[in-house]
Amino acid sequence: MKIDSLYKIAVGAALTVALIVGINGTQAQAEDMITVTDIAGRTVTVKHGVKRVILGEGRMMYSVGILDKEDPFQRVVGWKDDLILYDPDAFRKYQAKFPAQTAAIKNFGSPYAGDFSVEAAIGLNTDLVILNLGNLFKAKETGVLEKLEKAGIPVIFIDYRIRPTQNTIPSFLLMGRVFAKEKAAQEFVDFYIKQMRRVTNIVDGYALEDRPLVFIENAAGYRGPTFCCNTFGGANYGKFVDEAGGINWGTRKFPGFRSDVNFEAILADDPDIIIGTGANWAEAKPDVLSVLLGYDATKEDVQKSLVVLKNRPGWDTMTAVKKKRFYSIYHQFYNSPYHFVALQVLAKWFHPEDFADLDPEATFTEVHDRFLAIDYSGVFWGKLQ
Repeated sequence: MKIDSLYKIAVGAALTVALIVGINGTQAQAEDMITVTDIAGRTVTVKHGVKRVILGEGRMMYSVGILDKEDPFQRVVGWKDDLILYDPDAFRKYQAKFPAQTAAIKNFGSPYAGDFSVEAAIGLNTDLVILNLGNLFKAKETGVLEKLEKAGIPVIFIDYRIRPTQNTIPSFLLMGRVFAKEKAAQEFVDFYIKQMRRVTNIVDGYALEDRPLVFIENAAGYRGPTFCCNTFGGANYGKFVDEAGGINWGTRKFPGFRSDVNFEAILADDPDIIIGTGANWAEAKPDVLSVLLGYDATKEDVQKSLVVLKNRPGWDTMTAVKKKRFYSIYHQFYNSPYHFVALQVLAKWFHPEDFADLDPEATFTEVHDRFLAIDYSGVFWGKLQ
C-alpha cells in the first residue's frame, strides 16, 4: 500500500475518532444540564451538580449542610449574612470546623436590594442563585431576577418558610437534584416523613374540642417590653400549631403569613397555651429581651428570659402564664427542613399524655449525628418553671 494511501486512512480514522469524541462530548455536556421546576412553578435549566452557588439567605445552610455534610461550604461562594447575624451560635459551630471555607464566602447582602451585585456574581462564575419563594415578588420588582437571567445565571426558588409542611419535601428534593445529591436528599426526606408522621398520625384523629387554643408570639421580646405582638396566621409556625394538635389563634383572626395584633385581643380570648419564638439575637440587637435559644444557650439563661417575658405588663393575668403553660421555642425551626423537631415539641406541650414516649431532643440529636457536620449542644426550647 502506498504511503499517501496509508496517510489518508490514518487521517480519516483520526477525523472519525475526533467526530465521535466531539459527539460524545456534546452529549455529555447536554447530560450535564437538567431542566427543573422550582417551587415558584418556574422552569429552569441548570447544571446537574452546580459547583458555585449564591444563597439568598445564609440560613439556607440548614439544608445545604445536610446535602454536603462532609464539606457544607464547598459550593457556597456568596450569601446574605443573616446566619452570622441572627443565628451566630450555629455559624460559630460551622466556622470552628470550616474556618477557611467560611472566611472565603462573599457577603452579597439582600438579593432584593441595591447592594446585591450581579456583576460580582458573574465575576465569581456563579452556577446558581437560590432565593426564597416569599420574596418572589421583590425579586421581580427590583429587577434582580431579570438581570441574573440576562447574565446567564439561573435562579431557583425554594420554600421552607411560607408553607413549610407543603413545600419542604419538593424544595429539598429540588436542591438534591441541582446539587447532584439525589441519594442524600431522598435519605433525609424519608427521615422527615417518618418524624412528621409520628405526630400527625395521632393528632389527625383529634376532635376540635380536644385541641388547645394556642397563641404563638413571633420573635417574642425582639421589639422591646412594650410591644405586643406579632403572630402567625395559618402558615409557618401557625401551621405547626395546627399540625401538632392545637388551634392556632392567628389562623382565626387574619389571612396570610403573619400580622401585628393587639394585646387586648389576646387577653380577651385568654388562650390555653402561649409560646414565643426566640434565638440568639443579642449580638445583632444587644437590648433584645427574647429567649436566646440556640447552640450556646443554657437552661438557666432560658428560664431567666422566660421570667422577663411573662413579667411584661398584663401577661401574668393570663391563664396560660398562671398555669405555667408559657413556653419558648427556637425561632429558626421556622425556616429549616428539620421543623419536625418543633412539631414534636409542640405536640408534647399540647398533649403530654399522648406523646409521653416522644423524645424531640433525641430526634434533634439524631439529625446532627446522621445528617450534619456539627454536633448537638445548647437549648432549643423551654418552659416557664
